[in-house]
Amino acid sequence: MTRHDDRLALDEVRPLARHEFEQIRDLAYRTFGLDLKTGKEELVSARLRRLVHSGGFRSYQEYYRSVLQDTSGASLATMIDALATNHTSFLREPDHFEYLRSDILPKLAGRESIDVWSAACSTGEEVWTLAMVLKEALPNRLFQITATDISRKALAFAERAEYPAERCRALPPSWLSRYFVSDGAPPVAWRVGPKLRPAVSFHRVNLLERYSWGRQFPVIFCRNVMIYFDAPTQEAVIQYLSSCLLPGGHLFIGHSESLTRVSHSLEYVKPAIYRRPEKR
Repeated sequence: MTRHDDRLALDEVRPLARHEFEQIRDLAYRTFGLDLKTGKEELVSARLRRLVHSGGFRSYQEYYRSVLQDTSGASLATMIDALATNHTSFLREPDHFEYLRSDILPKLAGRESIDVWSAACSTGEEVWTLAMVLKEALPNRLFQITATDISRKALAFAERAEYPAERCRALPPSWLSRYFVSDGAPPVAWRVGPKLRPAVSFHRVNLLERYSWGRQFPVIFCRNVMIYFDAPTQEAVIQYLSSCLLPGGHLFIGHSESLTRVSHSLEYVKPAIYRRPEKR
């Protein structure tokens, strides 16, 4: 099928109606907390249109019903992948990594192993940045990074860990040569090498569900995901993340996020960094 034929086939899908948007909006909110506010109709239509067409449906209503009827959850997971925003970059919000390196890691240096949770890891740039920061700061210490996301597509990309060269420009050349394998000369892509891979494990986790880790983390990164949640959902997620922190442990959120309107028990440290109080 040519691109022209493909566009014609997509045009056969009936436009997203208001009640269809409300149904999809409600499902997205109930299942993974995404708050699709009024005005997001065009976004939902654009991101789901190809799924509607490829499934052989003529309307979003038919597609919505099929997602509900799929008891395996696969259709819902595919819908989540399509709606979830997976924008990130290496060394994003660099002051967080500097604070981790200079203020937190020296206090954890005596631990046998350091556990870090990247709770919305997207396509993995945050995860591998964390791994390099830990490796550089504490080269002789064991560490384990648990990387989770609700999107299977994003997790697969993160675990594959191969990035176009332009997405790696923020990284120091010494880190690229030490921790990555180049593809091409000059490199068109960089792939995370064996020095870092054993320290990272990937899991699909929905933050609205209470996954039990069997341990608590001294550091949790959950950045730039709560902006997609409403206040009650934010509060529920923060309470869950707080319960997963060790006393004295730190939570990092995105600079575009705030906990000022959310009830929580964490101590403010500095912008977008919070701490669970020590036990008395």
